Amino acid sequence: MGLKIGITGAGEFGRHFMQLFSAHPDVDEVVLADLIPERAAAKAEKYNIKRIVGSHEELCKSDVDAICIFTQRWKHAPQIIQALRAGKHVWSAVPIGITLEEVEEVVKTVEETGLMFMLAETSYYRPQTIWCRERFAKGFFGEFVYGEGQYHHDMSHGFYEVFQRDGAEWKSHASFPPMLYPTHSISHILSVTFQRMTKVSCLGWVDHNDDGIFRKDVSLWQNDHANQSALFRTSDGGMARINEFRRSAAGESRMSIMGTLGAYEEQTASGVWTRLENKYHEDVSWIRETKGVEINEDNMGNLPREFLGKKHLDAAKPHPVWRLPKEFVGLPNKHEGAHQFLVQDFIEALQTMKLPPNHVWMGARYNNPGIVALESARREGEMLPIPDFGLPPKGSSFLDPTYKMQP
Repeated sequence: MGLKIGITGAGEFGRHFMQLFSAHPDVDEVVLADLIPERAAAKAEKYNIKRIVGSHEELCKSDVDAICIFTQRWKHAPQIIQALRAGKHVWSAVPIGITLEEVEEVVKTVEETGLMFMLAETSYYRPQTIWCRERFAKGFFGEFVYGEGQYHHDMSHGFYEVFQRDGAEWKSHASFPPMLYPTHSISHILSVTFQRMTKVSCLGWVDHNDDGIFRKDVSLWQNDHANQSALFRTSDGGMARINEFRRSAAGESRMSIMGTLGAYEEQTASGVWTRLENKYHEDVSWIRETKGVEINEDNMGNLPREFLGKKHLDAAKPHPVWRLPKEFVGLPNKHEGAHQFLVQDFIEALQTMKLPPNHVWMGARYNNPGIVALESARREGEMLPIPDFGLPPKGSSFLDPTYKMQP
């Protein structure tokens, strides 16, 4: 018997995954839940989903094995906990929660229920992160010294439309504090080193835009910072700078990792690798070229031979495309090739009960630093400690046998 997967939220992000879950060979049925019947019906018809329910609560009472959550950012933690307590495995869009108490409660609920949780953090699967992770594990970077992660996403690049779907209250929601959405940036570093952030000093930039969104008297969070920049200490003695900007002309440049022996430095459309031993600068921009990967004898995995010459769309050379099922060949694969791997790892985790990379304990490490950074920004940069919510239980098995999350 295949799996039954429930999806809560038929909005913009969720629609990208309806097709992939429906296409997966080990999924028998996808069940869609949304509060807007017309939107749910339209998405169900488009992606050939036969069953619709009216709410997350109804989905929790259904016979699905797992629930994927694609609702507003501040609603995730209560819905994750509700689903886990209903006996469902959970896959959630980021963030896990918006307070330390919420994140800790999610971690405790996973531990108490023994159910699977996976955070749908895309940066772990971006090609440059994969490339750096593999080199870091082999010692090419040496000791970690410094990292940069940044998510420069101006409001005008699609965020207005996302929040306007909330109706009349959209402006109060659109001021969502940048550091409460930190996982794209932080995971770029921590999913390479597998360490954690231990303390932080953060500053914010007060917004002056005429749209009136980032105003304390309008914001649900009394937030007037459109941009926030934080400096972290890491548990291996290094440093990391994280930017979360919502007013910026800069492109979405993502990450840099600097070590004692090697360094990867990235700008918007380029990447450079440097080795200390020869001071040679190598242009490695090719690792980020998500133009698709042609199937050949070396990367076909278990695919039938008739797939030779076809393409894994939107993938890049560092992606382990041989892990993907044949049903995904030719399907969209957004966020620089991350989506198909997110789905594949969750399904494989449910089948094997081996922890996926973005499990709840690592997800908390992506999430907690931003929550504390926001408080630091409210205190004009005061250095604050970051709590850690522990490691997976002893004896846990992992989908990736080389996975080494550090204390």
